[in-house]
Amino acid sequence: MAQPLDPADESASDNAGVFSDQLEGWLGADGEKTIGSLSEVFAEKAFAVTILMLMFIPALPLPTGGISHVVEILTVLLALELIIGRRTLWMPSKFASRNLGQSMTGKAVPFMVRRIRFFERYSKPRGAALYANRAFLSFTGLLLAILAIGALLAPPFSGLDTLPALGVVVIALSMILEDLAVYLVGTLIGAGGLLLTWTLGSVIFSFLKGLFH
Repeated sequence: MAQPLDPADESASDNAGVFSDQLEGWLGADGEKTIGSLSEVFAEKAFAVTILMLMFIPALPLPTGGISHVVEILTVLLALELIIGRRTLWMPSKFASRNLGQSMTGKAVPFMVRRIRFFERYSKPRGAALYANRAFLSFTGLLLAILAIGALLAPPFSGLDTLPALGVVVIALSMILEDLAVYLVGTLIGAGGLLLTWTLGSVIFSFLKGLFH
């Protein structure tokens, strides 16, 4: 993972601010666009970048044809790796080598880059040393796992997985930008999403239960 950055170090701030450009550069470079190639380019922040890319799919309020469950399960796997303190990312080769496809690289990633630039405009290293702290990273892994599981268990076709997934995306982005303020925003979004999922999910369950009694 990333080494601690000195908030006073201008190069650190510059490095965080160009992530969207680096992602755009990866998108425009030659070669297959896979999760594996992405993690190689962003090796230092492979966990955060991979989780951001995966969970961006269910974070969009659009039908995903069941792919959301696959990426949510993969995210839980990566979060567990963070919890146990793995320094290098691992995922099944079947998924790591799979091409992201034109819809992802041609539409979703450019859309993502524009949203990342919004955060970069207001972000700066805050609490950067925490992102190199193993206990903090383990806690973050636990938080990401809870939010991803919350998204996974949301009632099908309800759209309730969107906010927990968005919380994961913003927290992952905070790990890239090393900004604790963005981390807190992501946590609030995710927690709000879990609360909404629980509340509306209970209402939907009670309604369906009433139909059969």
